[in-house]
Amino acid sequence: MGVGHGHGHLAPIGGSAGGRHVRRLWISLGVLLAFLALEVVVGVVTSSLALLSDAGHMFTDVLGVGMSLAAITAAARGSGPTERHTFGLYRAEVLAALANATLLCGVAVWVIVAAVRRFADPPEVPGLPLTLTAVAGLAANLAVFLLLRDGAKESLNLRGAYLEVLADLVGSVGVLVTGIVTVTTGWAYADPLVAIAIGLFVVPRAIGLGRQAVWILVEGAPAHVDVPRVRAELAALPGVRDVHDVHVWTLTSGMEMGTAHLSIDADTDPGTVLSAARHLLADGHGVPHFTIQVEPPGAHTHCTELSW
Repeated sequence: MGVGHGHGHLAPIGGSAGGRHVRRLWISLGVLLAFLALEVVVGVVTSSLALLSDAGHMFTDVLGVGMSLAAITAAARGSGPTERHTFGLYRAEVLAALANATLLCGVAVWVIVAAVRRFADPPEVPGLPLTLTAVAGLAANLAVFLLLRDGAKESLNLRGAYLEVLADLVGSVGVLVTGIVTVTTGWAYADPLVAIAIGLFVVPRAIGLGRQAVWILVEGAPAHVDVPRVRAELAALPGVRDVHDVHVWTLTSGMEMGTAHLSIDADTDPGTVLSAARHLLADGHGVPHFTIQVEPPGAHTHCTELSW
């Protein structure tokens, strides 16, 4: 098959940054659990669907943050390659993000269906307890939103928890509006209308998160990597005769990987080609972990015979 050369290494979110994210997740989990209990109690007592729907979203926030913690812990403990997990457990965070998206969609659909049914006979909802609870929820969600904002830029898993909190932040605003309208006008339809609005806000965001997770799981090429351009630029390197078996995928958030076979001329130095390819892929395409196999003339014949 030729002479194989690879370079780069995997570096998950870790060190001081990883520890900071974990601490913030634990604080977020505590805040969310405390407020979830409050929302459930007040929602049941007041029969407010808007508040109970927000509590449902809060419950998904709790599960989302909990799964984020579990995924980060699993990835950290198994981050090094082993005999059974040669890439570690980095995909755990992607699975958690997909589970979060599915759960969030399910809750949103349930809320919309329940709210539509309430239009036939909307119950009387006391506005003052609803308003006070919504204010507390808004403060709690805002605090958690700020805690998770930085980590959401680095991790799809954290982004899932972040989006859930963002949705619940909007939900708290909706519940607050419901409480104010109910207190000032007594309009019974404010509660189901706001519940539907919260559900419609959440669904497309959850679907978007789920699509990102599925794309990674099916090993689709990262959006920022133009694979035809990668292949063309590798083929244009001095001494390269042919480029084949080019694959680019995402292992987990921010960890793109790739492989390629380069056939070179007989008088070309493999080390020179490897170095040029490394700089091209890392600096030009943002894929520092790319394994290159450099093959002398005729060595790629077996590669073209692979049936898969």
